[in-house]
Amino acid sequence: MTDQTPENTQLFMTASMPCPYLPDRRERKLFTHLTGRRASALHHLLSENGFRRSQNLIYRPACEGCNECKSVRIVANDFSPSSRFRRVLKSNADIAVTSCPPVASSEQYDLFKRYLETRHEGGGMTQMSYADYEYMVEDTPVQSAVVEYRLADDPGQRLVAVALTDIMPDGLSMVYSFYDPDLQHRGLGNFLILDHVAQTRAAGLRYVYLGYWVKGSPKMAYKAQFTPLEVQSGSSGWQPLR
Repeated sequence: MTDQTPENTQLFMTASMPCPYLPDRRERKLFTHLTGRRASALHHLLSENGFRRSQNLIYRPACEGCNECKSVRIVANDFSPSSRFRRVLKSNADIAVTSCPPVASSEQYDLFKRYLETRHEGGGMTQMSYADYEYMVEDTPVQSAVVEYRLADDPGQRLVAVALTDIMPDGLSMVYSFYDPDLQHRGLGNFLILDHVAQTRAAGLRYVYLGYWVKGSPKMAYKAQFTPLEVQSGSSGWQPLR
């Protein structure tokens, strides 16, 4: 098999579909497969240009007449938690964090299903079987981890959150995360991001990649709170989000 390089990489376009973030808009995605020994290098190169990984695919929006989806990343060493985020950290001080190989488990899947049924009712992912979840976690051609969050004081070490994370040369990329919907009051979604900032610093890396941010989308508004935040601006590269 020929090794995949930037020069021989073929890009494909999806069909037009309704935009999940902005009303009355249509989305299309530019994508390619990640394969071979150089998958990690290509993953990093394309991520630098606003692409995101999903299993063995990497993609970015390519919507006609719209450029609102912006890839964003936290500058970890310059991040200082607000008083609100300090409260989130204090509320979750009893959580133990373990970085595991990208292997699915029924325990993770049960939490994943409960999260989707509560937080994303009616979404396409709610129909995912265990095999689908397993594929999502394990079909990775790059260095990845499943980060598990458990209640340290609980006799059964109850699993309360999971993050599927890619380890990149300059940081951590949060591919997908979910948490116990019964513990929403803890701010677990924010806690997972705060923990990834801490992990990034501890590893001597620079960035936490958060995926796409869409100005004016309520679903994406939380990302702008993690300042300083950089946004991928096409030919201008990464620029501070103002």
